[in-house]
Amino acid sequence: MNDARVRVRYLDETVHRLFPSGDSGEMAAYSLLPHARLPRRLVRRRWWHRPLSRPVMVPAADGGSIEDHLGEVLGMPIRTVLHVRPARRANRKPILSAYGPDGLAAYVKIGDTERTAKLVGDEARALRLVADLPLKVVTAPTVLHHGSWRGLAVLAVSPLPVPRRHPRGTRFAGDTVRAAVREIAELCPGEPYAWHGDLTPWNMAPAPDGRMLVWDWERFATGVPLGFDAVHFFLHRALRRMRPALAARACLAQATGVLAPYGLSSAEARLTVLRYLIALADRHAADGHEPFGPPATWLSPLIDHAEPIL
Repeated sequence: MNDARVRVRYLDETVHRLFPSGDSGEMAAYSLLPHARLPRRLVRRRWWHRPLSRPVMVPAADGGSIEDHLGEVLGMPIRTVLHVRPARRANRKPILSAYGPDGLAAYVKIGDTERTAKLVGDEARALRLVADLPLKVVTAPTVLHHGSWRGLAVLAVSPLPVPRRHPRGTRFAGDTVRAAVREIAELCPGEPYAWHGDLTPWNMAPAPDGRMLVWDWERFATGVPLGFDAVHFFLHRALRRMRPALAARACLAQATGVLAPYGLSSAEARLTVLRYLIALADRHAADGHEPFGPPATWLSPLIDHAEPIL
């Protein structure tokens, strides 16, 4: 099924769950607006939207929509913008920008499947853990609400103050990234190392106070080798320029340089990269999605070649 058809079907299903039909059967007009970067946005229709898109009719349920629910839990009138992407991956979920009278009040993740509900819950727990720690480098969102509504998991988090001149994906100095990786790794003293789980350029931005804004903590976990986040960051920058098999090989080839700042020897660095790539393949298998293709094409050759050190 092509991307456009998947997007339309996913949009229809998502809108139906977030804005269920009321007794009146009335409909409100929304617009699916194009965006410079994915995802697109479903917003309340305005007169100037006419040349940009056709109206999308959404049930106008009184007291029964996600906007009403968010208004109750956040304590203010809420209108939402739905960020729309096709539901290709098991971890893909609806994300809303929630606006109050004074502007953006929260970002809201909706767990609409068993898998995404678990990820939403995992992120809530990770953010509450981080909120109780005196971090010096990393700034994370605050949990404003975590609960359920109509069988959906709902997580509302505070927006982070991303400067306009430094959008998501801004390149960071190596020292800043290394400091963030180290701080996250040591979040749980007395336990094995932790990692953010998806520390990538598009999940961070510089804070006005010089620290690093980091969001999307749903993959946070403990009990991993030191340096997993550093390898993840390197891999996903490499994937912008090369195919997965070549990017994985680059990770192994550059292991010493990437992980030496954390005190790892060359042998330890190569072993850490291999363990990370295996963990990533396990994640893809659990999600039921293979964005890099079958592991036999990008992981097995590295494992076979490096089997003596595993």
